[in-house]
Amino acid sequence: MWFVYILKSKQHNKSYVGCTNDIIRRLHEHNAGQGAYTNRYKPWGLIKSETYSTYIEARRREAFLKTGAGRKELKSIFDSL
Repeated sequence: MWFVYILKSKQHNKSYVGCTNDIIRRLHEHNAGQGAYTNRYKPWGLIKSETYSTYIEARRREAFLKTGAGRKELKSIFDSL
């Protein structure tokens, strides 16, 4: 099982989209400072996660969310919070 996840910085107006097979571990890694980008804007909170049966499906979704159309979708997610 694979996850695409959306994080929001708790102190900055920043977001992050990623893909993992262990969402709890990965969130802990982001908040522990592992990762150049996420280290600068920690702490992070999980906003949304989506489940996929294969790595390929999850990576495609992650890649989409990082496009212009995907960013619009992310904006609507953040606007609904």
